[in-house]
Amino acid sequence: MSEAYERERQNNARLEELSAKVSSLRGVTVDIYDNARAQDVIDHTSDTFSSMSTQLKGSAGRLGRMAAAGNKVAIFKLSGIIIGVFLVLYYLAKWIF
Repeated sequence: MSEAYERERQNNARLEELSAKVSSLRGVTVDIYDNARAQDVIDHTSDTFSSMSTQLKGSAGRLGRMAAAGNKVAIFKLSGIIIGVFLVLYYLAKWIF
């Protein structure tokens, strides 16, 4: 009877060790998943900024062509709109963060 009790105690000890290892593996798995999701967000943000850069270059080119054409009123209006949008976004970002 005491031999069966000793084996049961050893089984319980091994089961607790196994449970601790499984819990630690679960923690590592969750950390890897969170890191992968964060990397995906970073990649998506990088793509967004790359697209924005391309659009900004195109807008600057069109603004340059308009300036070369000599339409000063349109240039001042467009410049005012760009500066206004920038200021609104700046204060909005400052207010949020």
